Amino acid sequence: MGYRVAVVGATGNVGREVLNILAERKFPADEVIALASSRSIGREISYGDKILKAKNLDDFDFKGVDFAIMSAGGSISKDWAPRIAASGCIVIDNSSYWRYHSDVPLVVPEVNGQVLDRWLADPKRGNIIANPNCSTAQLVVALKPLHDAATIKRIVVSTYQSVSGAGKEGVDELWNQTKGIFVNDSATPQKFPKQIAFNVIPHIDVFMEDGYTKEEWKVLAETKKILDPKIKVTCTAVRVPVFVGHSEAVNIEFENPISADEARDVLREAPGIAVVDKREPGGYATPVESVGEYDTFVSRIREDNTVENGLAIWVVSDNLRKGAALNTIQIAEELIARGLKARLAA
Repeated sequence: MGYRVAVVGATGNVGREVLNILAERKFPADEVIALASSRSIGREISYGDKILKAKNLDDFDFKGVDFAIMSAGGSISKDWAPRIAASGCIVIDNSSYWRYHSDVPLVVPEVNGQVLDRWLADPKRGNIIANPNCSTAQLVVALKPLHDAATIKRIVVSTYQSVSGAGKEGVDELWNQTKGIFVNDSATPQKFPKQIAFNVIPHIDVFMEDGYTKEEWKVLAETKKILDPKIKVTCTAVRVPVFVGHSEAVNIEFENPISADEARDVLREAPGIAVVDKREPGGYATPVESVGEYDTFVSRIREDNTVENGLAIWVVSDNLRKGAALNTIQIAEELIARGLKARLAA
């Protein structure tokens, strides 16, 4: 017997990617239900070789549904996740709303999948699991094996984030501005605070009192929660004119010595990572190569001689996949692998 899976926000960029990956990975689903807001009722969405029609979230009964994968934004998750979870359905949420609740696990299976054992064993669990920010997910996948090998003390991260991280409106704005510039139209910003075509914007999400943005704070808080609270983290988040694929330049300071060659070997053996690191033109990964791929790519592995026990690396991933849709499905798969069905029947 398979599982019943509801995809909330199925008509959005991430929701559609969830449906694609469920089909690609042959997730053991007897039924997949596409849910959206009332304005999207009846809209057709592809799921493998099938076409699903979006149903209305507002009047859907979640009784008997095993997983609800939510990609509908924080306000929807705030209101709906507890209601869905109360029906006995496990909610895996892509929004930022539940990530920082102490009783909600924040999970990247390759990094801290073991927390799901404790969660499954807890009779008081709330049936909500959080998916991390897209930038954090790929970052911690790359950091985990290095942390295990030499213990990370501090990281400095600069992100180069694609417009798809801002949803369909972000993709449309880059497309329209790029076309417009070629015919001498004005590139009027709407979704972004400044022109994004042929430009970079060092500002993602709202500014906080200390001068960092909320996006930068998310990387700090989530890395600590997922990987190790003792790691010091600073981040600069930048929006770049790329449609899909987030990139990160990461400088790492370790407690113990680790060479570039040792790090390369460690990363090659780690789950979810593809090392592309030839010291020649083109011998590295870029966002273009990451699109449609499951792996997080690590390149430009080299020693940072400005600190003791330092490395610098370049990390690239498809933000709609590992940063969102793929990770949620991997969480569900991890729960199944850890005996979810037996525990539900107990």
